Amino acid sequence: MAIRLEKDIIELVEEDKAVKVLATTDKDGVPHVVFKGSLNIDRDGNLIYLELLESSRTNSNLVNSIWFNKKVAVSVKSEDGRSVQIKGIPVKCHITGPVFEHYYKIISRRIQDADLAAVWVIEPEEIREETYKIRKAEEEKNHPLLLHLDRLAK
Repeated sequence: MAIRLEKDIIELVEEDKAVKVLATTDKDGVPHVVFKGSLNIDRDGNLIYLELLESSRTNSNLVNSIWFNKKVAVSVKSEDGRSVQIKGIPVKCHITGPVFEHYYKIISRRIQDADLAAVWVIEPEEIREETYKIRKAEEEKNHPLLLHLDRLAK
């Protein structure tokens, strides 16, 4: 079930210096994780991934995901250390038409010799805050008795 991305999450994904990682799996469930600067958000709040290589493992895995309704994950980390994970389902792949042409023009300005193979639309279904300080506070609240022995000894 699709969710709406909050403004702060959209800003994080759109941040120029943010590190963006896309995780997919192949037909056998083997994970494939790659840094992908070409991840953005469209006006409908979906993740947009621009694939530059038609025969890439990521593209192949996304085809598998759209055929078999498999989730993918995107992790984004900002310069200041904020980190989130967004899980979603690829719902559309543009290989021609106005959406493809729009992103083709954008990627051509960024990368001179780029060949856009596909524009993937990933519908977000789940967001998880992964910033260490926030996750640590959640863990301590949810599991107050789980402490490392070295912390007990202090």
